Amino acid sequence: MEIKRVTAREAGDVKMLRRKPTRLELKLDDTEEFESVKKELESRKKQRDEVDVVGAATSSEMSDASGGGTDGKTREQMIHERIGYKPHPKPNTLPSLFGNLQF
Repeated sequence: MEIKRVTAREAGDVKMLRRKPTRLELKLDDTEEFESVKKELESRKKQRDEVDVVGAATSSEMSDASGGGTDGKTREQMIHERIGYKPHPKPNTLPSLFGNLQF
């Protein structure tokens, strides 16, 4: 008994149509438009950063004036304290793992 290998074309499968590659052209107008949009986005970002810096400075001045200083804590520490996150691991002792079990 002989096994014959059958190609896709012989099996009657549909042949895919091949399309010619699409040619993309970059025009001078396109590059100018890209540069103008890029500059506009950068200027917006710069303005937003300046507002954030000024806003942060005024909020810290207001908290200092009201007596609510940061006590030398970093922003990350203040966030952790606010949400109750304690990044320090607990020691692996039996009471910490199982609680105070009494038999």
